[in-house]
Amino acid sequence: MRRRAIVWFRNDLRLHDNEAITNALRMADEVIPVYIFDERIFRGQTRFGFAKTGKFRAKFILECIRNLKENLRRIGSDLVVRVGIPEEIVADMAKAHHCSWVFCNRERTHEEVLVQDKLEKKLWDCGIELIFTRGKMLYHTQDLPAPVQHIPDVFSHFRKETEGVTAIRPPLPTPVSMPALPAEVELGNVPDLIDFGHEPFTTSASAALDFKGGETEGIKRLKHYLWGSNAVATYKQTRNGLIGPDYSSKFSPWLATGCLSPKYIYAELRRYEAERTSNESTYWLFFELLWRDFFRLMGKKHGNRIFLKGGTHNKSLKQLRNNYEMFNVWAEGRTGVPFVDANMRELAETGWMSNRGRQNVASFLVRDLKVNWQMGAEYFESLLLDYDPCSNWGNWNYVAGVGSDPREDRYFNILTQAKNYDLNGDFVRIWCPELRLVPKEFIHRPDLLNNAQRMAYKMTQYPKAVVRIDKWAQ
Repeated sequence: MRRRAIVWFRNDLRLHDNEAITNALRMADEVIPVYIFDERIFRGQTRFGFAKTGKFRAKFILECIRNLKENLRRIGSDLVVRVGIPEEIVADMAKAHHCSWVFCNRERTHEEVLVQDKLEKKLWDCGIELIFTRGKMLYHTQDLPAPVQHIPDVFSHFRKETEGVTAIRPPLPTPVSMPALPAEVELGNVPDLIDFGHEPFTTSASAALDFKGGETEGIKRLKHYLWGSNAVATYKQTRNGLIGPDYSSKFSPWLATGCLSPKYIYAELRRYEAERTSNESTYWLFFELLWRDFFRLMGKKHGNRIFLKGGTHNKSLKQLRNNYEMFNVWAEGRTGVPFVDANMRELAETGWMSNRGRQNVASFLVRDLKVNWQMGAEYFESLLLDYDPCSNWGNWNYVAGVGSDPREDRYFNILTQAKNYDLNGDFVRIWCPELRLVPKEFIHRPDLLNNAQRMAYKMTQYPKAVVRIDKWAQ
């Protein structure tokens, strides 16, 4: 009898460096690749009432699945697609097709762990083995110098203990062929955006990059950023930019969906350093990949505490309120602080925001508006193209002072940040067109303008600031 296995794709939507596929092809005669749109994720809501998967990420993931299906077909296989409850569908499919194993990537955060635990029990009850694989990190946890529970809670300490000590394994090869699906397997259809409650839309002409989902597009972006543009050679100097496609790598949406393997990026980076140039900027891209590993390890180490208001330190944050009025002002880009509003409007219109923008708007929500940081984290979860539980919530922990930042009172002076990174107001004018006529000396200080000047610059529709901007000028 031919041995069968299911490869259940989760956040590993690629063929290159895919341990689940590699192991399944080694152990089974027939492999059934499966992806399930979890209705709780694609149609559900967060605790504060936001769509768990907003239209930008839903569209991106749909593109990822279509591309994965195409790539599987090229090597003789195909992708089975369903919508529903993954732990039920995968278990039923494994039983119906007499599979010996189900292979999937192990996830580390609460909702994902519940799903894989329920699936494991269902499969165990009928004698089918669930085999977990890896692929989200640069490092394999078993290669680290200490168990996860002993990983330092401060990134700089983690980096010093790990970098140069722990080897990064080479990426696994991409399969060149796969066995055809068993004839009785029904493929199912890839849903459309409207099936998840979203109307079709086109990318904003002002977007930093027209992100397209899928492994093919992810590899294309990697090749462009390294080999095509050489932008990686100046990454450290440009990474805090705000306008245009190449100020940063923008790999994160493909990393979050697993369309790009971090080990593959690292291997290409090392090749670039050997063939082109090795400098502080190329190192800094590796440095950012280390941050991803660190946040994932913190998620594994601290579990659900990264989602709690008090964070991993269980701090009392009574000053932070679930203030929906102030939250909505922030989310809609109506704070009257141009740098904050421009970044929030970019997010609302594109699903993307620069790293510099994310730190500033998060600091503003928490430190200036005194709004519960969890509301911001959930809003980002809904909208961000590159949402990843550990990275998103880890970064919000960091800004709120309840996570791994040794400086618990970290605070961003928004005015100083705006002048450092958008001196002439070019970014603000893109996303706040009400300010397009304002001279650069006032672009970040609309509070200095009187009513006559506001009328002269045709900015009467721009709101008055909800905080005193002059506090940052002192």
